[in-house]
Amino acid sequence: MTTAFAYRPKFVDIRVKKPPPDDAPRAASERPCDHVGCQRGGAHRAPKARDREGEFWWFCGEHAADYNRQWNYFSGMSAADLEAFDRAEANGHRPTWTFRAGRNDRLSAARRGYKPNPGSDPFGMFGRAGRAQADKGGPEAPQRSTLQVLALDTLGLDPQAASAAIRQRYADLVKKLHPDSNGGDRSYEGQLMKVIRAYQTLKSAGVV
Repeated sequence: MTTAFAYRPKFVDIRVKKPPPDDAPRAASERPCDHVGCQRGGAHRAPKARDREGEFWWFCGEHAADYNRQWNYFSGMSAADLEAFDRAEANGHRPTWTFRAGRNDRLSAARRGYKPNPGSDPFGMFGRAGRAQADKGGPEAPQRSTLQVLALDTLGLDPQAASAAIRQRYADLVKKLHPDSNGGDRSYEGQLMKVIRAYQTLKSAGVV
């Protein structure tokens, strides 16, 4: 007599432990949430302040999310602080050194008293005078500092952009990135902050 084959799958009796609910009381050995009045465990850390590196608050998931939504790294910084931060950001906040020779080194001592030979550039091809002569009296392009060039690059503009073009570009970017103008989308706030800092840098330098 034959019997019908009965398939019995394996591992059907495995129990998966469900994660505790967010409002579950914390264990006695668990770190408490730093939010006043919260009795849950604080498993998520958040920075205390910009000038308190390495110090953190410990929150539960809900209060960590609330804290992160309100956190602003640049809060309280002056225009000068923002400009210094922007300059340091260009090289990753790492120290830099100049390649320019010092006043008392051997190269400077060897060149002390040196006078260039006026006949070394008979056609005026080098230097600003040569460039002006090559332009045949045309208007000289404005000289931009490194910080101004970086600010213009943030706005997506050429280093020789005119003031009117800079103002128009700034207005277009603010309209595109500001939550009040783009339907409440706050995902561009970081980019908006960079655009505002770049425009303030150009404005303080008299470019616009």
